[in-house]
This record gives sequence, structure tokens and C-alpha cells, in this order.
Amino acid sequence: MQDSPTLFHAARLADPQSALETLFGYREFRPGQRALIDAVLAGRDALGVMPTGAGKSLTFQIPSKLLAGPVLVISPLISLMKDQVDALIALGFRATVVNSTVEFEERRRRLQTLRRGEIELVYVAPEGLEGSLRGLLAEARPSLVAVDEAHCISHWGHDFRPAYRRLSGLKRELNDVPILALTATATRRVAADIVSELGMRDPLQHRGSFFRPNLVITARKKGARPGGGRSDTRREMLAVIRRQTGASGIVYCLSRRGVESTTGWLRQQGVRAASYHAGLDDRERERNQNAFARGAIQVIVATVAFGMGIDKPDVRFVIHRDMPRSLEAWYQEIGRAGRDGQPSDCVVFYSWADVMGYDGFLAEIEDPTLREETRRRTIEIFRLLDRNNCRHQGLLGHFDERIEACGESCDVCKGVTSLAPAGGRPHAWGVPPPRSSDLPMTNPELFERLRALRRRLADAEKVPAFVVFSDAVLWRMASLMPRSRAELLQISGVGAVKLERYGDAFLNVLTQEKSTE
Repeated sequence: MQDSPTLFHAARLADPQSALETLFGYREFRPGQRALIDAVLAGRDALGVMPTGAGKSLTFQIPSKLLAGPVLVISPLISLMKDQVDALIALGFRATVVNSTVEFEERRRRLQTLRRGEIELVYVAPEGLEGSLRGLLAEARPSLVAVDEAHCISHWGHDFRPAYRRLSGLKRELNDVPILALTATATRRVAADIVSELGMRDPLQHRGSFFRPNLVITARKKGARPGGGRSDTRREMLAVIRRQTGASGIVYCLSRRGVESTTGWLRQQGVRAASYHAGLDDRERERNQNAFARGAIQVIVATVAFGMGIDKPDVRFVIHRDMPRSLEAWYQEIGRAGRDGQPSDCVVFYSWADVMGYDGFLAEIEDPTLREETRRRTIEIFRLLDRNNCRHQGLLGHFDERIEACGESCDVCKGVTSLAPAGGRPHAWGVPPPRSSDLPMTNPELFERLRALRRRLADAEKVPAFVVFSDAVLWRMASLMPRSRAELLQISGVGAVKLERYGDAFLNVLTQEKSTE
């Protein structure tokens, strides 16, 4: 892996705007980002309820460059922390992970570095704060605590984790440090629970729109069809996968057995697929997840054990072979698609048998009120999927957001009735949905050469491809064809740090293309 890029002098990052432009290469903040950043910089608690892909992480990453002490990031999935930290290091951040996967001596070295004030961001799992680490982190005097996936603290959230409940009191123990709580899925009831449990005082609250028009939602009922015959879930899944011509995607299944059988069948069809579920050993799960993040496999077939906080922006499809357990879970899981803003398919197969299948998990819930609430949520998503109404409109209504029918972003509004008609060929969806960029693609071959270069650079550094540049940035490069460092720096998503690190390599490809015209 290359050495970390030279850190920019603090004077060059005197405010959030300069940090945004220098480190991330963007000229404008997305809705809510600047308000949340300004709040925590002023020492105020803040809660951001923002959809996946809205740039939640920038709301604590940028403050880490401007605050005196380190930012403590509490994140639920240990397996994803390394990729997140690698991406930050590539941008010029001094970031580290302290968790159970780090050996004792290395862990002690990192904590010493943290206490010396040489770390800007430190990632920990909530479970890690239950022992001596809590006191050691307090000695580093963090300036901000960012609680990611904050809905996990609420009994009424769809993914409650007891370790999150034990974050109660952390604000007081850390000398009344500001708390920034972030989530992509929280009803108003869950948001109120987050504020209460974390001991937040008069927090700034930003609630963004949950509508993501680049996600094209399709719901397919399993079993008999009204006009006769039966649906063929596997054939329709394969049609979606092949329609995306080699792009990355996730297939969710209710059970481990379903994961393994679906993975085996996809491999028989020539799809590069791997499994992810709690029954695999840690090493195999990590290997499969890393292969997916780096593009070595096309499809990860998983239970809901996979995905929270996944930071891969170019997931082009999410398929639920079985119905999700709640509307919150469904929104969270489809939110892993299209984080780069490009059109992506979200297909859910559902049936009443799926509702009955989830009943088997209810016995694990001791609280009778919570058990009944959990079943009510499962029935609620079945009923919503079974209605012939705009999918986005129904889903967002659950989060108290009212929108007009989406028009072009779901099967109901588009009038799509089949994914894989007779003959096994993918359904013709008309003119494919336009890419979110308003730039036309005049040279797809150049785009693919830029992607190949990105793959080589990422492999050399042992990081996921998106750490170098996202597909959206490469799209802009191929469309605008910059010929100098100055022109390349004008591309949205190319900041000064990445220009220094990768700019010459990409300019070599771009200028070679220009010279052959």
C-alpha cells in the first residue's frame, strides 16, 4: 500500500467548505450536511435522519479536521471498519480502528497514538465500550462522539442491539461531549427514543427526504398468478442480474439454507456468487465480503447479517428472494443500492408464507409487547407490497413523508408486469432509465479503460475500487476528458488529495485517448 498522502496544513482547512473542496473534491454540501456540521462544531448535540447515500459520514469526517480533539465513531460492524479507515487514509485523514480484531500490542500502540493527539478519527464497536476501552478513550478527550446506525439503540427500531443501550451515560462520562447520532431509518418514535437514550440535550434535528428516485422498485408475489400459471422466482432473479451485465448486487434470503441453495444455483448459471451468513466462520465471511467489495465476485447472497453500513457505492441491484421482515428493514436493505446516484434495481419477492416463516423467530423475543409489534410490522410490509399502489409513495408514508406517485421509479407507475417473459430473456423495460449524471456518455470504451485502471490501483493498495474513485467520477472523466491537473481538479469528486495520489495515472489514460482522436 502506498504511503499516506501528505496531510494538509490546518490553515488550509480552516472551515467546512475548504475541507469539502480539498479533501472530497465537491463544491456544495448536500441537504442537511452543513447544518449538522455547524451544530457539532458549536458544541451542540445533533440528530441526522438521512437516507443512505445522502453523505452522513461527512458530517463527522469534516469536523474531525476542524476540532481540537479526536472524533470517536461508534459503528456496528467490525468487518467494515478497515475499509472505511483505508478510504479515509487515502483522503489524508489520520484514522484508526480499535476493536477485537486488532492484536493486543498493536491495539496498545494505537491507543498510545490516540492519547498523544495524533489521531483524528477512531472507530470502535459498541460492544468494545463495555470494558476498559471506555476509560482509555475518555483519556483521549474526544471532541465529538458520532453514533452511526443510531436506530439500533431503540427497542422500536428494526435492528435493536443491546450494546447500543449501554451507550447511555457516555455523554456524561466524556465530559458532556457533543453527540452526533446518524441513521437512515427512523420513524419519529424511534428518533425520540434515540435522543432520550443518548442523553442528548436540545439537539439540532435534520430529517431529509427518504425518496430516492434512482432506485427502481419492483414487487413480485410468489406463487400462483391471477391469469393462471406460477411465478418463476429464480428465472426472474437471473433476468435482473443479467440485465445489469456484470454489475455488483446483493440477493437477500430468509434462511441460511436459502442462501446456500441460491448461491449454488447462481453459480450453475455462470454468475460469480458467494454466500454470507452467520453459519460461516469469521474468516470465510470476511473473505467473501472483501471479494464483493473489491469486485472479485458479482453477487453476494446473504441473510440480513450482511450489509449494515456497507460502503460500496456501485451496487446496481438488491433482490429480496424472500420478503423483508419490516418496512424499516426493507428501506435499509434496498438503500445499499445506487449510493452513487445511478439507477439501480430493487426487486422484492413476497408471499404470506414469508410472514409465517418470520413467526418462527418470534419465540426469541421475551418482551410480549415487542413480540406483537414485530409481527405487526411483518404483516404491514406484506399488505403494502400486496397493494397495487406506487411503491415509493407507500414506503415513504411509513416514515411520515408524503409524496406524489413516483411516475418512473417503480413497477406500478411504469406499468411493468414481468421481469422475465417466456423464453427466459430479460423483460424489455423500454428505454433504459437515464443515468443520474446530465453528461452524455460519448466514449464507453474510455469509461471501461478508466475502470480497469482503477481496479489495478485499488488492487495494488488492497482497498475497494470505490476508495480510488466512484463510477460517477469516472463517468464524468470519460465525458469531459480533462487534459491537465487543473482540468481534472474541476471534476466533482476529485479533490486535491486524490489529485496528488492518483491524478497522473488517470491523466495518462485520458491524454492517450485524446491523442488518438
